[in-house]
Amino acid sequence: MDNMDPFDEDAESVISPPRSGNSSPQAGVRRLEAIAATWSRSSLIMAYLGLYLMAYVTSLEGQVTVNLAVFATSAFRAHSLIATVLVVQAVVLSVVKPPMAKIADVFGRFEAFSLCISLCTVGYIMEAGSSNVQTYAASAVFYSAGITGLQILQQIFVADTSDLLNRALVSTIPNLPYLLNVWIGAPIASRILKGPGWRWGYGIWAIVLPVAYVPLAVSLYINQRKADRRGSLPSRPSMAIPNKQAAKNVWYELDFFGLLLLSAAISMILIPLTLAKNARDGWQNRSIIAMLLVGTICLIAFPLWERNPRLAPHAFFPPHLFKNRTVLAGVAIAFFYFMAYYLSVFPYFQSYLLVVQNQSVTAAGHIVQIFTFASTVTSIIISFVIKYTKHYRYFVTAGACIYLLGISSMIWYRSEDATTLGLVLCQVALGIGVGLLNVPTQLGVQASASHQEVAAATAAFLTILEIGGAVGSSISGAIWTHNILPKLQQYLPDETRDQAVAIYGNITLASTGWPMGSPTRQAINRAYQETMTKMLLVAFCACLPLIPLSMMMKNYKLDEINQHVIGTVIGGRQDSPDTHTLTFRHRLPTGRYAVVLRMEDSLKDGHES
Repeated sequence: MDNMDPFDEDAESVISPPRSGNSSPQAGVRRLEAIAATWSRSSLIMAYLGLYLMAYVTSLEGQVTVNLAVFATSAFRAHSLIATVLVVQAVVLSVVKPPMAKIADVFGRFEAFSLCISLCTVGYIMEAGSSNVQTYAASAVFYSAGITGLQILQQIFVADTSDLLNRALVSTIPNLPYLLNVWIGAPIASRILKGPGWRWGYGIWAIVLPVAYVPLAVSLYINQRKADRRGSLPSRPSMAIPNKQAAKNVWYELDFFGLLLLSAAISMILIPLTLAKNARDGWQNRSIIAMLLVGTICLIAFPLWERNPRLAPHAFFPPHLFKNRTVLAGVAIAFFYFMAYYLSVFPYFQSYLLVVQNQSVTAAGHIVQIFTFASTVTSIIISFVIKYTKHYRYFVTAGACIYLLGISSMIWYRSEDATTLGLVLCQVALGIGVGLLNVPTQLGVQASASHQEVAAATAAFLTILEIGGAVGSSISGAIWTHNILPKLQQYLPDETRDQAVAIYGNITLASTGWPMGSPTRQAINRAYQETMTKMLLVAFCACLPLIPLSMMMKNYKLDEINQHVIGTVIGGRQDSPDTHTLTFRHRLPTGRYAVVLRMEDSLKDGHES
């Protein structure tokens, strides 16, 4: 066993190697260890209650506002631009995760949580007060940065206070509210739309979320102060070195320029796909051409920058990491499954249900959110199974098969005469597939990297997953904008053909303007149905690589990874403060959840280099 390369693809299991003796933990990590040692059982329980309260509020907010987005964009006569807004959100989600996790390490959990709450609040206020789709899209930047930061930080806290084998279970705590909120979110949204209007549906959370944060904020602040009074809290790096050197260190550690190149490449290439149809001169528009050109240049420059150790000493995507087939397969699975999700379930499936299936806002919301419910339940169950089987790859393959089956079923049930039961079963299959795919795939990616590289591997996983979502959003938006309006102009009867543009831009008019069975409604339904079929066919093609990719992953035995956690934890004990710690990021099962896991490797006598 001593001669085994723990990260050899042919090895039977992974055993985490000890860190070298001259590799000391970062100051931020030492702060984390000092604070973790101050937790008592009662304070930890109180903190988890605060965490759950905040998770419940963010979950309920998400379930309510997801039903408001189509009406908000329709209010600006820009329903088709919902995909553009989602691309902007996906770009932010893909690049915010690593910096936010680093902020938590450098400045502290309390400060990072407070920053995210502030960003969310600004986003809610901007959404509620937006007077055009441009302001609404800009608000998505603040909201997305804040909400994805909260999701990461919730899981950082879980990782700080749990051991590895129990972490998959404990990390589902922020997901538990979805089991209830998927059913009440749509009715609340419906009441808001009938009452104060969609703007209050966003604005109310600018009040509720900060209030819900107070219990967790108090718990975090008290324990941080407790560690400070004990004298065990190291100073922040920015307080120990000159400002210029601190800025230089942050620049290199976060790979700011690499993140800038990546975000510019994603946004400049994908956003034009959703805008070109409505732009003057279409694809010949100079702004569209310029965006594509700049995006292509940034896409070419990004790997060149990352491969240069002098320019990017802490490269976001270390090139040698992608020689590992499990990492390659894992990030590819993340890309394709999230791409398929944004081509099938989100964002236009709800519009299809409202128009073609003539569902109410509440019923359409329930059908869409069955996916979230099924994936949450499955992820909880699979977390128990992984805890006791210690293996993951079998579930990845099973999840890929079920996910492909769900997409295929959606193609079959996309017609106007489809039954509600059939639509529900499709969402159940998709949810089970995702629940089986997510946790096992992410565990495989993290297990395949060394301690020094786990952060880079899982950060790459998270980013590529979000890029897949952005690609799916842009393709679905392009299909929608290039098909709905021409088909409406083709199929609408003569007496309503001049209203094609109004129908195209307003979901309320399309779903309630004419009764089912009327010539105009039949034309609208046909346009929606044929367009949805095209998106589902692309989603099906995106799912095809999932099964062979799952078979490429190595089936590591997770319990043979040597890990320890410092402080009072769930499922563990207090370890020596001499234990060395490594922080890395990991994607969770449902929705956009990221987790930072802490791995500590005790340096035993004779193991130090």
